[in-house]
Amino acid sequence: MSLQEEIDKKAKEIQADGYPMSIGELANMYKDGELIVNPEFQRFFRWSDSQKTKLIESILLGIPIPPIFVAHGEKGIWDVIDGLQRLSTIFEFMGLLKLTDDTLKPPSKLLGTKFLPSLENKMWENLDDPENSFTQELRIDFKRSKFDIKIIKKTSDKDAKYELFQRINTGGSKLSDQEVRNCLLIMINRDFYLWAAELVKYQPFVNCIPLSEKQQLEQFNMEILMRYLVIRHADLSKIKGNEDIGEYISEEIINIVESGELDIQKEAEVFYKTFAYLDTILSDDSFRKFDHEKGKFRGGFLMPAFEVVIAGLSENIDEMNKMAPEEMIQKIKNIYNSPQYLSATTRGGARPITRLKDLATLSKGVFMNG
Repeated sequence: MSLQEEIDKKAKEIQADGYPMSIGELANMYKDGELIVNPEFQRFFRWSDSQKTKLIESILLGIPIPPIFVAHGEKGIWDVIDGLQRLSTIFEFMGLLKLTDDTLKPPSKLLGTKFLPSLENKMWENLDDPENSFTQELRIDFKRSKFDIKIIKKTSDKDAKYELFQRINTGGSKLSDQEVRNCLLIMINRDFYLWAAELVKYQPFVNCIPLSEKQQLEQFNMEILMRYLVIRHADLSKIKGNEDIGEYISEEIINIVESGELDIQKEAEVFYKTFAYLDTILSDDSFRKFDHEKGKFRGGFLMPAFEVVIAGLSENIDEMNKMAPEEMIQKIKNIYNSPQYLSATTRGGARPITRLKDLATLSKGVFMNG
């Protein structure tokens, strides 16, 4: 197939439309359940009060706002792909924003700005403090302000909205790879996301993977879990070596979820057994590199250490549980001095995706049949 044929084919799969809509119209759609602004996404989009105020200020001053992207879903409902934080900020200010339990989030207060210092402490409507409320005229003008809405039509390829969401929210580095991945999982299969979010709270897992505050905020614990599932269930032999590791993890975890073949109950059992065992024998040393010269595990959590331990250990956890702890600890220590590990982690120019493949393969050999 030629490049032009590929373009023509894909272009037919993604049907889009667009037109301007007022904030009032969008607010009414939101209240009626016709516009989905997923409240679970809020944990991944972290705007400050200053950023929220600047958006309201821009609308009041008529400064152009980037388009809102939505996907046309079942029963005509629109699912927000890009613009969630902008819409959430507006609906929160208006006192309309719903939380996960369908209760309303308390209306926000604005900050004073360089251009509009009188915005300080202003609210949409506060009957107890009329002086610090928008006037009726301001509220009407605000609701008449318009956004350019870009709509991915229902007839588009089913993966179009996921692809668009991923591209928009990674291009500007607004979210980490895993924060985007979490949002995609909520869009594709909310129950799977909730299952995964519970797994990473398992205390032995937390003990084995000490994370910084920044890593916790960026959902690195979920990143590690996604990599764990991909290592266990993706066909790593098909890795060519030129793939981007972040894109590969995203694509494979979506394939795992959409296939419906993962038995989450059995998967959870293996997960619990694996990390309970590691917590017992090594705890927070589980994924630190062993320094043979110093005779101890050193440094922080190391992804290559995770990849080389978790693949084979989780696959053979019942057999590994029968080994004496000292024997298992020595087996893990020996990995870091092996030619295969050193080659995979010190080879100049090696890509993370190649390292993942090599170390998972090494791991399965090390832990096979004890």
